[in-house]
Amino acid sequence: MRKSILHAGLLSLICMSLLPGCRNAEAPVRENNEPVQEEADEESAGENTETEEIRQMLENMTLEEKVCQLFIITPEQLTGVDTAVQAGDATREAYEACPVGGLVYFAKNLQDPEQTRTMLENTARYAEERMGFSVFLAVDEEGGQVARIAGNPAFDVPEFPSLSEIGAAGDTDEAYELGEQIGSYLKELGFNMDMAPVADVLMNPENTVVKERAFSSDPETAGRMALAEWRGLKSQGILGVYKHFPGHGGTTGDSHNGYAYVDDTLEELKSGALIPFQEGIDAGISVIMAGHISCPQVTGDDTPATMSYTLISEILRGDMGFDGIVVTDALNMGAVTEQYTSGEAALTALNAGVDLLLMPEDFQDAYQAVLQAAENGELPKARIDESVERILKVKIQMIGEDVVE
Repeated sequence: MRKSILHAGLLSLICMSLLPGCRNAEAPVRENNEPVQEEADEESAGENTETEEIRQMLENMTLEEKVCQLFIITPEQLTGVDTAVQAGDATREAYEACPVGGLVYFAKNLQDPEQTRTMLENTARYAEERMGFSVFLAVDEEGGQVARIAGNPAFDVPEFPSLSEIGAAGDTDEAYELGEQIGSYLKELGFNMDMAPVADVLMNPENTVVKERAFSSDPETAGRMALAEWRGLKSQGILGVYKHFPGHGGTTGDSHNGYAYVDDTLEELKSGALIPFQEGIDAGISVIMAGHISCPQVTGDDTPATMSYTLISEILRGDMGFDGIVVTDALNMGAVTEQYTSGEAALTALNAGVDLLLMPEDFQDAYQAVLQAAENGELPKARIDESVERILKVKIQMIGEDVVE
């Protein structure tokens, strides 16, 4: 049922996206270059078709399936194995039981091209069979310092200099080529999401977390380079994830190990660290990763961005106009685990306005906490639907782009 609804709706969406282009060849052009009403009507019809498609998909999902879609976890967390290097019956059965929104892979999972391709193809097929739509298959492949694939000699792919070196050259064509080449080999292997680009601005020269991973200490340069890399990824059908909102480049401390904070006011953030994110939002990015970064001058307390309604719902969504997917940074980091249980972290992040929960320390605890909160009314089911709707919208768009291409 889900597959037939998805495929019928998807065909309608593709037709709606193609028809305006066909008609434009003969459509009248106004002297002031304003769009004709017919084109506006067609665009509105396409949006209405997509909205109806998502509504039907939501209606046909159980509460348990919706909650599963809110998580992106490792294949080990899904299956319970020590190190996942294949996707067979155990993966199929585990995904049948809990069809998570995404899986993220690390170097230990990726042995060689054939093994990786087979593992991801199988996983993608299981997801399609189970839910009728895609699962996010993600990896951290920024280029430079963080490269799960390029750092493995078994993969014959280009190695790139640090992002700081690319940014210093100031050539956006080079940043686009970085994204294009990474996107090409990720797509060929079977990935559809990359936890990149890094949109952080290196505001604190003593910051070691993103020192080599940030394009620049200049917000405008960092913004141009991040957007170019994102566009390169997109050209190959890879969904780029802007990170780490509200900016890890000015932090003191490392959120992997514990508390990290930025002492800027909101005005200072808007004139610095937030510029690349705003430029990405204006260009149409679909996913932003929130970091475990506290902004006490903005929120009045030490709540990390991933758990902050002020930063996620009021500033990122309200002030900056972002209505795409917000994914947390890994929830097994010290900045989270020192303050919250896995269940508390999941619920607090969702209440803050986050959509996707990345790698909670205890996945089952986090899943059960969200499910129970939804069942007893502590977490409104409408709030879950809101996030699942954003997730489905991006997944439908990803499928449509692949079909059209």
